[in-house]
Amino acid sequence: MKNRVPAQNDVVALAVLALLSEKATHPYEMHRLIRQRGKDFVTGLPRSLYRAVDRLQEAELIEAIDTQREGGRPERTIYRVTEEGRKEFQAWLTGLLAGAPDEPSLFNVAISLLPYLSPDEAIHALKVRVALLEGQVSPAEATLRHVGSFLPRLYLLEVEHARVLKQAELDWVLKVIEDIESGALSWVAMPQLRLVSGDDR
Repeated sequence: MKNRVPAQNDVVALAVLALLSEKATHPYEMHRLIRQRGKDFVTGLPRSLYRAVDRLQEAELIEAIDTQREGGRPERTIYRVTEEGRKEFQAWLTGLLAGAPDEPSLFNVAISLLPYLSPDEAIHALKVRVALLEGQVSPAEATLRHVGSFLPRLYLLEVEHARVLKQAELDWVLKVIEDIESGALSWVAMPQLRLVSGDDR
């Protein structure tokens, strides 16, 4: 019986699944790619990376397929994502895009991994997020109108600030959706981007 899949906020495991969805490789190469691509949300390297690999392997989302030794370097285990791992990664990523409006750091992680989805998948997830954001902006506006009728603005600044942030995110997400649909935002899937950038080594 397989172990429980990683928690939704386990962004290191999410990054491992993303990289292995491109091609089978070993943790040392994953570490190099994470640093090269500036994925600063992956912290605690390299230990956190190896622990994430262990968790994903226990959950049967990735599997070891080979070992490799170069020169006098230590032996390296090569992993690949399983079919269930691919499904879990897609569901995990679209879930972070669509939900958790009160966890902006997770949304930023999901945005950084957007090229791993198809345009249609990204649009669908972002439209779900739009509905959630609209459901937060409207009540905040109503609260400001109601409470503002008997309290000075000074005492409502935190509510005002929260509403402004949600409105800004809503406007931005709507613009991203519009740009994807119109083709203004060019879409290069991550495996293709590796080839374009000469990163496929």
